Amino acid sequence: MKVLIADKFEDSGRAGLKAAGCEVLYQPELKDAALTAAIRESCADVLVVRSTAVTAPMLEAGALSLIVRAGAGYNTIDVATASKRGIYVSNCPGKNAIAVAELTFALILALDRRVPDNVADLRACNWNKKEYSKARGLFGRTIGLLGYGSIGQEVARRAHGFGMPVVVWSRRFAARHADPALEPIPIQIAATPQELAARADILSIHLALNNDTRGFVNASVLDRLQPGASVINTARAEVVDYAALEAAARGKGLRVGLDVFEHEPSSPSGPFTSPIVALPLVYGTHHIGASTDQAQEAIAAETVRIVESYKNTGKVPNVVNLARKTPATHMLVVRHLDRPGVLAHVFDRLRAADLNVQETENVIFEGAQAAVARINLDAAVPESVLEQIQDGNADILDLQLVGI
Repeated sequence: MKVLIADKFEDSGRAGLKAAGCEVLYQPELKDAALTAAIRESCADVLVVRSTAVTAPMLEAGALSLIVRAGAGYNTIDVATASKRGIYVSNCPGKNAIAVAELTFALILALDRRVPDNVADLRACNWNKKEYSKARGLFGRTIGLLGYGSIGQEVARRAHGFGMPVVVWSRRFAARHADPALEPIPIQIAATPQELAARADILSIHLALNNDTRGFVNASVLDRLQPGASVINTARAEVVDYAALEAAARGKGLRVGLDVFEHEPSSPSGPFTSPIVALPLVYGTHHIGASTDQAQEAIAAETVRIVESYKNTGKVPNVVNLARKTPATHMLVVRHLDRPGVLAHVFDRLRAADLNVQETENVIFEGAQAAVARINLDAAVPESVLEQIQDGNADILDLQLVGI
């Protein structure tokens, strides 16, 4: 199996892929037209990326069957086109959770103690203890977590250690899919994002980016914050209306910590401007939430596990683009002798009847003398076709059509 890595990737990960029997092409600077050409010319089976965009022309250029996003999100990958071409898309969820949670708390503490301003004044040879002694402290202050996946849970653990009440809004609690009393960290539940903002001294955002969350943190949420509250975004820039955030920061004197920004440079370094970073109590970092050695080693190991599983079993861990429910309406259950040509006969009759197979499973009984095939179809099988299947092969023992 040939693996093309088109982003920076740990030495341990490359070594792990080679140990798994993969041919590894490491070209971390590839992007845009050069990456499209490399996919076509290399005939790679697997593409591994971090922040590099994967577009429709790339997916249509070669023989890719799996894309691994060596990180948590996958919004830089054209998942819709990958799905149309039967290309698996997988990611490494949770492996950077601790790193992002640590940066979240670094920003919270920096805002409370105004650490960057302290450093700037000292470097300018200014001593101003009176000014920088004005800190609120974190103990007893409420942190509101918007989203409660792996990163939100790690932030909650750290907040609990600081003696901070934790209030959460998450769809899984809103839909009553989980019981907050069973969580390892004591948490309270807000019924809406607006209620969460009203209760929070610090609002920390941990939402995945999708069509439902784009621009989710807007004026209706930010207007509920108390004057002087803090807002932290280490998730995705697109989940926040930054114009509304800038307005709220000016109007309410918010303290803002950001690791992600609109229109970030695509290269690792270069010029960058953003109106919000000019505000006095806005502190920013350079989209480095997952960038610790520990996180990158964990992500590399998970990438190796995904590729190795696909190579050896055909199964893809963490796949994100399989249908949750197929269009299948009926299941054809075929009990048959385990002999060559039986299923070929069944599928041939189904094809002649213009019936599409959505999913299939063939289970072998002990001794490998008989088997049962379960075939999910997009429509019912006419009685005449069932008769053709049954009568056309003596190795078919029984047929059953079930609605699903």
